[in-house]
Amino acid sequence: MKDPEILQHYIDVLLKESNFTRAAHELYISQPYLTQLIKRLERKLGAKIINRETIPFTLTEAGIIYYQYLETAISNNQTLIEQLTPFSMPNKEVIRIGVLESLGTFLLPALLPDFLAKNPNIKIQLSETYPRKNETKLLNEEIDCYLGQTPESLNHGIDFYVNGGENYYVIISPKSPYFKKGRFILEPNEYDIKDILQEPFVVSSANSAIRRQVNGAFQKFHVKPNIVLESSSILTTTNLAIKGVGLTISAASIIKRMAQTPINLLPLDNNLIQIKYFIAVKHRSHQTEGLQRLITAFTDLKIQPSIK
Repeated sequence: MKDPEILQHYIDVLLKESNFTRAAHELYISQPYLTQLIKRLERKLGAKIINRETIPFTLTEAGIIYYQYLETAISNNQTLIEQLTPFSMPNKEVIRIGVLESLGTFLLPALLPDFLAKNPNIKIQLSETYPRKNETKLLNEEIDCYLGQTPESLNHGIDFYVNGGENYYVIISPKSPYFKKGRFILEPNEYDIKDILQEPFVVSSANSAIRRQVNGAFQKFHVKPNIVLESSSILTTTNLAIKGVGLTISAASIIKRMAQTPINLLPLDNNLIQIKYFIAVKHRSHQTEGLQRLITAFTDLKIQPSIK
């Protein structure tokens, strides 16, 4: 077996189950086949890759190196497939979209299903990474367009089309001294925002678009942030805030996805912090008909999520 994705999946299940019989059952293969597969692989590599003398099973040092090799091989295979798409599917137009993962979970389902149904000759490839990296990829023409928020911070070599937006809220859990029982959305002026910003905060990492806006809010009120935890995902920071790890600033489209629990939401002034969604292209770059249709589809969307 040479498929790196299958090999990685087999190893993942074996490590999770820490038992060849249970792992084989989950993989719908026989236990002897799985056992011999791992043994043949270790003989070929000349090193043991799974430590099975203790429970749970773990990767050996050689196993970690091999697992990283499989991850690289999977990534390289995907890159190769993407690069060959214009040749393997000559009748399809490929549009490469850059987007932040947490934003993509909201925007892409709203944009792509109807667009792809109307444009069956178009194939979409996604680049899910941080805003600054997507900007760089757009300027280097490694992607064709970029879906993002807060266009004010974009590079001058980028053209953008804004559509919709939403407000931010401070999430206040019952563990906070500012929590008001029996309330959900508070009045915007219910608390002095400067006092709120001095509380312990959970924030997204410095590479994220929302973090730049949050930093701006701290700076405006001359508050040194009390950051207790950082995460690369606004979904994670929102969940942590709901559970009382600290306050955070999040948006309706994110909060609505979380399990319902008693929290307060303090609306923030739009002049302080606000989301504006956009689709961006490189300045003066050639826009194919398909890309123009995608831009039109985006600008035609009604992107105005709210929470009540």
